[in-house]
Formats: sequence, structure tokens, C-alpha cells
Amino acid sequence: MVNRNNSKAQDPKTVAMNQHPSCLTDFVGAWQLSRQILQQRGETFSFEGQANFNWSASELIYHESGVVTAPDGRELQAQRSYFWQQTGGKLAVLFDDKRFFHSFSAADPNAQHLCGDDHYVVNYNFDHWPLWESRWQVTGPRKDYKMISVYRRS
Repeated sequence: MVNRNNSKAQDPKTVAMNQHPSCLTDFVGAWQLSRQILQQRGETFSFEGQANFNWSASELIYHESGVVTAPDGRELQAQRSYFWQQTGGKLAVLFDDKRFFHSFSAADPNAQHLCGDDHYVVNYNFDHWPLWESRWQVTGPRKDYKMISVYRRS
């Protein structure tokens, strides 16, 4: 298989367990997404849905959609999109309006982002690839929560 940059890449459905992703091609396709959002006050929200990575020129469009369940049982539809780009040995994540969000690699799976006075810190874990997760700690005057997202191939 050849990826968008004409370099050889493995079929994402056959990447061996415990191998880390090395390029955008490794993420292409559909993923089951489970998320827990743990508020500092003790409330827990959950999200169940799907994330899809699809090519658009030389970048991936990440789109997630699903249902958020609030602590009181209310359910709300939710969706979000980002752009993922390969920048050398790193993967850059951009908001849907193409503003830079953060970048990371399997070798350096940590990143941070300041949004006003709120500080976002993420750690990606690829130790059980193709199962992977992101763990966000968000602190600041407007936000204080931990968010854990787990991705499994669909």
C-alpha cells in the first residue's frame, strides 16, 4: 500500500498489536470511541460514538459523532471535527477552521495548548495499538476536568 506521500505504509487493519502508528495512514478508517469526562466537582459525563479519519488531499479529516450522557441521564447528540496533517515526524492537529491546536508523535506523545487562561495538556498512549487513547487534563478559570478517550478499530 502507498500512502498520500508515496511512501510505503501498512494496511491499517493489519498493523500488528503493540506497533505504534508512524504516519497518517495508520489512522485512516473508522474507530469506536468511548470517552469519560470527569469534572473536578465529581460529576462524570460519558460519550459513546464513532470517529472517522478520511483523506482530503494530503491531510486527514477527523470527525467524531455520538451521544453524550450527562450524570442525570440526559442524552445529547455531539460531534466534532479536526484536521490532521503530517509535519515531518509529527502529526499536527488543527481545529476545523484550520487554526493550530497541537502536535505529537508516537515517540513524543505529549502536547499542550493554551486557550485564553485555560491550559490543555494531552498524553496519547499507543502501547496497545491499534487500541489507543488520549488523556486530557484541562485546568483554568473556566474549566477543570479530565477527559479520557479510548479508540478501537470498527
